[in-house]
Amino acid sequence: MRFVYLTHSLASCWNHGNAHFLRGVLRELIHRGHEVRAMEPEDAWSLENLLRDHGEAGLDAYRANYPELRSTAFTGTEGLEAALSGADVVIVHEWNEPALVAAVGRLRRLGAPFTLLFHDTHHRAVSDPEAIRTFDLDGYDAVLAFGATLSEVYRRWGWGDRVFTWHEAADTRLFHPPEEEGPREGLVWIGNWGDGERTAELEGFLLRPAQEAGLPLDIFGVRYPEEARAMLERHGARYRGWLPNARAPEVFARHLATVHVPRRFYVDMLPGIPTIRVFEALACGIPLVSAPWRDEEGLFRPGRDYLTARDGAEMTRHLLALRDDPALRRAVVESGLETIRARHSCAHRVDELMSILSRLGTAPARKLGPTRTEEAPAP
Repeated sequence: MRFVYLTHSLASCWNHGNAHFLRGVLRELIHRGHEVRAMEPEDAWSLENLLRDHGEAGLDAYRANYPELRSTAFTGTEGLEAALSGADVVIVHEWNEPALVAAVGRLRRLGAPFTLLFHDTHHRAVSDPEAIRTFDLDGYDAVLAFGATLSEVYRRWGWGDRVFTWHEAADTRLFHPPEEEGPREGLVWIGNWGDGERTAELEGFLLRPAQEAGLPLDIFGVRYPEEARAMLERHGARYRGWLPNARAPEVFARHLATVHVPRRFYVDMLPGIPTIRVFEALACGIPLVSAPWRDEEGLFRPGRDYLTARDGAEMTRHLLALRDDPALRRAVVESGLETIRARHSCAHRVDELMSILSRLGTAPARKLGPTRTEEAPAP
């Protein structure tokens, strides 16, 4: 089949976590023989920030590790109909501009024969619902939501059985344990500072426990303001700056363990949705300890696939145990890998996508009249 995915950016993962999953899914589709086209706006702020900070060299890791992938830049909505001509499936990510989202829906509503999906991988539906309601989703066949609690939001908005839970996952073609084990030391945390919605959690469940356990801590990410870097320095953490996601496996391979510190929205308002770093870390065979987070969908086996800490003191105890007990490290790694390989690779997600498309009646070169959604978020 012919797939077109309209993303914020395929080339840049600078503060753009969806690029991780998207790259893995599109590559899996290509390896299964499907025709894939990615489209991204010419002025994508993620790519602009990457190039400003690192120049073209910032794209080297992506290009080297994903030679199958490339994207087409577009401006506005001109030429959209021609760009989507011949597509069997069009997926539009929620980071796109409302005008583009509406324009694609208009084409579908007027008779374009492709199946049209809206892909939501963010907390805005609960943290800023009016921002999502600015999207005109009339004409979209279904919604892909990256967690069951987010799917419920869309059901309340009237989507019924036309919203599907489609979790993120690890691209196991890239994210896997090292072929040869080398020395490991200390902790690593890969994540962006964000907008202060987990500052206290980062100090209480990462910085202070690492310091109390006497474990060196390397931190990678972007958008760390001066006060954040000062906090890291006070706790003895080493700030390493931006890390291309394609290089994350080699960084995981040098460290003893990592920590999951979810954003507050995924604890309080959208429980059960992990960050993609959980999938990626487990796939790389690095022990993980999680700050309080409820796995309400049963994606993992808490206490086996990763350790859980109810407070900072318990986090410190877990980190010390992982440091001192090779058998515990090995057991956690083996359990996490088992779960990823059984349920949470991008190959599994492509299987799920194909099942969703089958339920929607998608077939190559199908001929359908216009389909209108009955109750979409208000324009």
